[in-house]
Amino acid sequence: MYNGITYRKASCHDTPYIAAIWNQGIDDGIATLEVEKRDTEWVKNWLSNHDPRYSVIAADNEGKIVGWLSLNPFSQRKVYMFVADISIYIERTHRGHGLGSNLLDHGILEARTNGFHKIVLTMISGNEHARNLYINHGFRTVGIMHEQGILNNKWIDTEIMEKIL
Repeated sequence: MYNGITYRKASCHDTPYIAAIWNQGIDDGIATLEVEKRDTEWVKNWLSNHDPRYSVIAADNEGKIVGWLSLNPFSQRKVYMFVADISIYIERTHRGHGLGSNLLDHGILEARTNGFHKIVLTMISGNEHARNLYINHGFRTVGIMHEQGILNNKWIDTEIMEKIL
């Protein structure tokens, strides 16, 4: 527990919060190149079909989810079974208060517990808050993909980071 927040595996009861926070990330355009909004049914289906090895962790503030982290398959190819992609989304009013750092600590521990050797992520270049978060947790940049996607009619570069566990 940290500042009244507990960290636990997400459940289907959390889907309205997860969808709302995910959609904030889509609206803000700094955390994802995704543009299609997630409704509660979509998130419920995603969560219920999420392989348990690829945990989804919720930051719970007295029954209200204020952030979440998911471990995701890097690839469906068997040779990548020890590599997890990571995503973190924080509710707007809770950003900048250490929640992302705490979620990432829990995600790294969960990845180790679940037998992963490495965590990777792709982030929008220029998101210095996220970049600093990951660097402070031992991630390193391994490449930039130039003009990887279009967001708001503008080509966006992405940065690839990794952490060997």
